[in-house]
Amino acid sequence: MAGLPQHLDLHLIRILYLLLVEKNVSRVALKLNQPQPSISASLRKLRELTGDPILVRGARGMVATQHGESLLKPAKRILDEAESLFIRKAPFVPQEEARTFHIAAPDYLDSQFLPNVVAGLRRGSPNSRVLIHSLGAGMDYIRMLGDGDLDLVIANWDEPPPHLHISKLFEDPIVCAMRADSPYAKRTPEDAMSLDDYLSLPHVAPSQMVPGYQGFIDAYLERQGLQRRVAVESAYFGLIPYMLTQTDLVLTTGRQFLRFYEKSLPLKTYSVPVKFPPMRFYQLWHERVHQAPEHKWLRDQVTAAAKALQRQ
Repeated sequence: MAGLPQHLDLHLIRILYLLLVEKNVSRVALKLNQPQPSISASLRKLRELTGDPILVRGARGMVATQHGESLLKPAKRILDEAESLFIRKAPFVPQEEARTFHIAAPDYLDSQFLPNVVAGLRRGSPNSRVLIHSLGAGMDYIRMLGDGDLDLVIANWDEPPPHLHISKLFEDPIVCAMRADSPYAKRTPEDAMSLDDYLSLPHVAPSQMVPGYQGFIDAYLERQGLQRRVAVESAYFGLIPYMLTQTDLVLTTGRQFLRFYEKSLPLKTYSVPVKFPPMRFYQLWHERVHQAPEHKWLRDQVTAAAKALQRQ
C-alpha cells in the first residue's frame, strides 16, 4: 500500500499506544523496561512517520495532539489483532506452570470468599503468583482489563460495561446492623424497624468506588424517591463493623458479609424495611483473555469458590 512503511514493527506501535495512554516518556520507559533515550528516539521516529508531534507540552505535562488522539484506537486494535494471531491453544497445566494473575475486587466481599479463591489458586497452581488489587475511585479498571494490567474484576455494580464478558457468582441479601446496646437497638424489638426509623438513623457508607456511581444502596433508594442520612463515609469497608461497636451508626450491606463479624462483635442485625434486591456479584473480563486456557482456569476457580460459599 502506498505510503505504508515496509518495516513498521509492532513494538513501535506498542510504544505509540503507551505514549498516548501514559503521556509520559519516563513512565513508558519504565513500563517497557527500556532506557528513556530509546523511547524518546522512538517518539521522534513516530513523529517523522506521522508528520505530527503526537505529544506536546500542556499546562500539566504532556498532552496528545488531535491527530495523536485519533491514533489511539487504531493502535490498540492493531495490537489486539496481532496478539490474537498467537493465542496459545495448548492446554494449561496449572500444577506445572507459573503465571501471574491480577484480580481486582472490593473489600466488602464476604470475608471467606476471596480467601477461598486464593486458597484454590494456591492448591491448583502453586508456582503461580496472585496479585489482589483494591477497586477504588481512581482505578480505571476498564482500561486496565483492556491493557492486560488486570485479568479479572469481581464487582456488583448495577450496569457493568456491555463490552466486557460477565459471569454471575453469587447473591447476597441486604440487611442492616448496629451496635447491640445502642439506644435504638435497646428500645426496639428485632425485625421491627420502620422505614422512617431506617431513613433517619445515622448511616455509615463506603466511599464512592466508581466515578459517577453512588453505590448499590443509595442508587436503589434514589430510584424509589428515598434518601437515608449518611453521617460517615469510609474508604475502609472492612473497618466499618468495628466503627459500629463504638458509635450509633447503622451499616446496610450483604448478609454474608456481616455473618463473619456477628460471631466476634456485639452487633444486632435487622431486616431492612426497604425491598432491596440482593447484591449480585459477578466476574468481568476482557475479550483479549476470553480464549486463553489459563484465564479460563482462573475463572473456573473463582466460580468454584462462589458455589462453595452458597453451600455454607
